[in-house]
Amino acid sequence: MDTPHDWITTPLTADLLRGALDVERTEHGVLPHRLPARARAQNTDGQLAMAESQPSGVRLAFRTRATAVELDTLPTKRSYVGAPPRPDGVYDLIVDGSTAGQGSVTGGNVVTIDMTAGTAEHRPGPAGTVRFTGLPDGDKDVEIWLPHNETTELIALRTDAPVEPARDPGRRVWLHHGSSISHGSDAASPTGIWPALAARLGGVELINLGLAGSALLDPFTARALRDTPADLISLKIGINLVNMDLMRLRAFGPAVHGFLDTVREGHPTTPLLVVSPILCPIHEDTPGPCAPDFSALGTGRLKFVAMGDPAERASGKLTLGVIRDELSRIVKQRAVDDPNLHHLDGRDLYGETDFAELPLPDDLHPDAATHRRMGERFARLAFGADGPFALRGL
Repeated sequence: MDTPHDWITTPLTADLLRGALDVERTEHGVLPHRLPARARAQNTDGQLAMAESQPSGVRLAFRTRATAVELDTLPTKRSYVGAPPRPDGVYDLIVDGSTAGQGSVTGGNVVTIDMTAGTAEHRPGPAGTVRFTGLPDGDKDVEIWLPHNETTELIALRTDAPVEPARDPGRRVWLHHGSSISHGSDAASPTGIWPALAARLGGVELINLGLAGSALLDPFTARALRDTPADLISLKIGINLVNMDLMRLRAFGPAVHGFLDTVREGHPTTPLLVVSPILCPIHEDTPGPCAPDFSALGTGRLKFVAMGDPAERASGKLTLGVIRDELSRIVKQRAVDDPNLHHLDGRDLYGETDFAELPLPDDLHPDAATHRRMGERFARLAFGADGPFALRGL
């Protein structure tokens, strides 16, 4: 520590958190969750359990005169056998709406995943501290955005001045659900994921239910969306259903209707935007499942390939093209009686021209520059004057 501080420890409670739907008490502290306990109890998939516990879009938000802040956490990091080491998760410090610092916590638990064997090994590790100093003096609003890709148990918050929960900013709440792309895969930091960028440009408060690999039209996820207060809702549907080869066209349409019906039970007139998949050439016309390209693992690169056969579309297998057509049809049909239901073709966020300039590094996930482009475009298309999320009459 560079200079001594008279530290004040503030209990970590739910009123200091934004973007989490539940907070679990653990032996170390508190663990933010992005699905409520009822949904977690109905889930049997380890991938989803890991994804919802990674705090994408979750941030500590408080008001203070402090010039120094310390946060003790216990992260759970991932490592993939044969793939390059993953960088430590990033904590973004935002002061009065502007980026004021970044940090990471080393150590922590490590889950080593062997994709060829389908196994995962958990190795416990020590907690660590992220520290921010040199904050401006005087009252200010402070946010610490937690790493979007690391499960993060919060242990202790220390400051050199008292802390109180941040005031209600009075902004509209945007509730978004999607895949690993919405979760933030391959973004550089938690405020660099495309939904966070779009939320800042749109002047809204984000609740991000981007669930890596697990946007699968699960009924318990629909109920979580139904029961979460929100002024705006978007659902990005499709890529994970192809990746997992989870259902055929016969099941897909009714499942989308059921998902929308459930969300509408809690939000009957809320502006609701259905977003189809962005461009992903490996799955445009080729069904899943999607699998790691094991031939590339030895080179230190992580790539993905489509394992299906385009001819299988005739038997009802899903591709991104098929899903886009069906989502457009469903929204058009329902919008006759639901004028607040809207559709956005995901290729308007990232399409063929974008792929030529900014290809997907692993053939599945966008990089940091693409997240930025997608966030800017979503803000223009959704929150702009002619968009479904525009502030009407103001």
